[in-house]
Amino acid sequence: MLRSRRRAIGIALFMILPLVLAACSATGGKKAAQGGSSVAAGHANTQRYTIAMITHAAPGDTFWDIIRHGALAAAAKDNITLKYSSDPDPTKQASLIQKAKAAGIPVVMFNAGVANWQQCGGMSYFGQDESIAGEAAGKRLASESAKHVLCVLQATGQVQLEARCNGVQKGLGGAATMSKLYVNGTDNSAVLSGISAKLTQDKTIDSVLTLGAPIALIAIQSIQQAHSTAKLYTFDTNAAEIAKIKSGAVQWAVDQQPYLQGYESVDSLWLYLTNGNIIGGGETVLTGPAFIDSSNVAQVAQYAAVGNR
Repeated sequence: MLRSRRRAIGIALFMILPLVLAACSATGGKKAAQGGSSVAAGHANTQRYTIAMITHAAPGDTFWDIIRHGALAAAAKDNITLKYSSDPDPTKQASLIQKAKAAGIPVVMFNAGVANWQQCGGMSYFGQDESIAGEAAGKRLASESAKHVLCVLQATGQVQLEARCNGVQKGLGGAATMSKLYVNGTDNSAVLSGISAKLTQDKTIDSVLTLGAPIALIAIQSIQQAHSTAKLYTFDTNAAEIAKIKSGAVQWAVDQQPYLQGYESVDSLWLYLTNGNIIGGGETVLTGPAFIDSSNVAQVAQYAAVGNR
């Protein structure tokens, strides 16, 4: 039975590439006050802890910068030393989780693994249910009269990306059709040519939905290059894309609030270490979906300018 469970965990980790946040042993700092933690001028006066944050961030993907900003903000408030690193190898991540659990180190997960975080050993999970987010996007596209949606996936084998597109199809119902296009998100020229070729080939596509802000920015060029009249929508944001929403080049973005994922992950571990609290009650803590469009982009832009949205 134990062998079967470990095998299931390994498969889940390989498929979802979960992100791990592990609180390591305490080092230095001021000790927590008796009977609870004390806070002075917005900064915790508790014992100093070190938290290791490991993500599967791809080089150049600004999404992870926003997560890191949130984590650093919480660390500064909570008297935490944050050690950030990225490792896309799911086997190493699986090993890390098991070693942390065996050593009695608390682990929380975020961003990927919404269906498996408890099985993988997480204490809490912060993120977006991609199926729910995709369905919300699909319903909105249907309400805006989309008829043929092209869903662009920037990586093959990523369960969370597939869940987004499948959710979109569900949300569209019978109002529109959807097709998928797989591109290599680490090669900008391949993304540009791949989307351009598809739009040139199929003129019935009236809506392009990308699953990441950097891909959306390339898709703008693809639409122009293919002389397409398709409108562009996306998941996730960065400062450059926010500017494109303001200009109308991107209609709206589905925001899973990555800053919140990083912030709450660190803050939840601090609460556990200093007060024994566990956030979520055994359920996923959802950070999205939220929509950024012409109605609220001006407000969001001020936060995007400093790298937080």
